[in-house]
Amino acid sequence: MTDQPYGNGGPHEGYGPNQAYPQQAYPNQAYPNQAYPNQGYQQPYEDPYAAQQYTQQWQGQTWETQTHQPVSAPVTSAEETAYLPPQGYAAPPAGEPAAAPAPAPDSEYGPATVGGNARITDAQRARAEGRSPIIEPGMQPAALTALLGLLLAGAAAVGTYALLVPLVALQAVTAAGWFRLNGMWPARQGIALGFAGALAADAALLVSGRSPAAILGTLGVWVLLALVLQLRSHADPDERMYGLMATVAASALAIVAGGYLAADADAVTVGAVGVAVAILARALPLPTPASVVVALLAGAGAGIAAGALTDLGTPAALLGAGAAACALIGHRVASYDYPSRFVHFTAGVALPLAAAAPAVYLLGRALA
Repeated sequence: MTDQPYGNGGPHEGYGPNQAYPQQAYPNQAYPNQAYPNQGYQQPYEDPYAAQQYTQQWQGQTWETQTHQPVSAPVTSAEETAYLPPQGYAAPPAGEPAAAPAPAPDSEYGPATVGGNARITDAQRARAEGRSPIIEPGMQPAALTALLGLLLAGAAAVGTYALLVPLVALQAVTAAGWFRLNGMWPARQGIALGFAGALAADAALLVSGRSPAAILGTLGVWVLLALVLQLRSHADPDERMYGLMATVAASALAIVAGGYLAADADAVTVGAVGVAVAILARALPLPTPASVVVALLAGAGAGIAAGALTDLGTPAALLGAGAAACALIGHRVASYDYPSRFVHFTAGVALPLAAAAPAVYLLGRALA
């Protein structure tokens, strides 16, 4: 079977099945080799229907199939509309800034996507409008913080080993919450490293007779360990630095929370009660300045009430107010920059108590 002749060196000049090749363009003689370098001398088909027969039965490769990719079929309507934006969203005219789409009514914490989903969170809208992207944890995380604080206060009155149970839970939630607050999830290695540092600090405190030097020593060792682990990572330099800072901060917060174990039992009781009451007051639906003042006063009042049951007496008001002030700082940190419900129920619960641990230890020693 032979190839069909080309006209003027181009592929498939495009004669129809019932149209004969024009005799003036293709005379009854063999084609020269220089016009068709890949073919020998051959006679054209005189019968157009014979050419049609051979054309319909052609199975070989031609110049077009050897050098060109086959044309794909048209995209179906479903594929054409798979990446179109949702109806109702129009692109702004050229030169005008794009306005953020309106969020769905029930998407306060829902993630915003770029694959055609126009929903955004309140924090993202606030940042786009130049406002502070702050969402406070609310009453439910505050209630969990108060419950954990009361457990710390009651366990401290029972004994040192009873205090370990709520303290270890606080340290675990602190490490996990800090990583999620920084947008790093899952980060099992960093969370495990921070929690392991907290357990090592607790063990060192028990062995050393609750000496605060055990906290500082463990913190120094864990910073060095986190640095070594990040240097062995194969991630990008920016990602390694970000992971190093998050790991060091999570470990430091979890280890510093062990200050409840180093502090006097009466100071732990007063400080934990002050944090519990202050955080509940902070969650009340009040303006922020008024809420902060009410929370500090509530912490001082709770310190006085708890101090009446201990040997601290009246100076317990200062301890309660100091612990409440540190707890409000931790509460504010847990509200910063794109918080989610998981952040609120981890960092929002643990950071107020973890941030108050140094104040409980220092003020407890000063007032003892």
